[in-house]
Amino acid sequence: MAKNSNCTTERVGRKAAPPAFYSKINNGFDIVARWIEFTLGIAFIFAVALNFFTAFDRYIFKKSIVGADEVQIYILVWMTFVGAAIVTWRHQHLRMDVLASRFPRFLRLFLLGAELALALALMVLLMSQSTKYAVQMSLIDRRSDLTGLPMWIPHIALAIGFGLIALMTAWRIVELIINRAEPETLTSEARL
Repeated sequence: MAKNSNCTTERVGRKAAPPAFYSKINNGFDIVARWIEFTLGIAFIFAVALNFFTAFDRYIFKKSIVGADEVQIYILVWMTFVGAAIVTWRHQHLRMDVLASRFPRFLRLFLLGAELALALALMVLLMSQSTKYAVQMSLIDRRSDLTGLPMWIPHIALAIGFGLIALMTAWRIVELIINRAEPETLTSEARL
């Protein structure tokens, strides 16, 4: 009986610790974000090196690396859309919350819930349309003009990026419901 009263007091007196799965999921998203960041960083280094060698080749040997510009553009597409998931996870996206931050807590939570629900719906829609388009590019075997790279590769970056953002947004909704606190106050950097 005393054990129950301590648990009740603990729950009322201070916020109960989140379940173990909660931190495992957050750690999983952190690991995925770091892996994506590392991979996109390597791709960016490759794009810069390719740009350097193309300029060197063009000015010294009067030749050009065929398709180098295409590859660089596709890397930037991947960096933009898949990298947006990292920005989403780390709460580094732009926000216009000067007015909303002055609202009472319950109204801020309501607005945040509505924002997350709308973002999730939009990401699911964009992911499904991007996936359909990438599949169409694969089915017709559309290839880039210079390098012959299958066009589903740059197009699938959109679906992957939107899908990751959708997963992260869905988790933010769960986080909002479990903690009854704004996820913005629980940034991934604070967990590191």
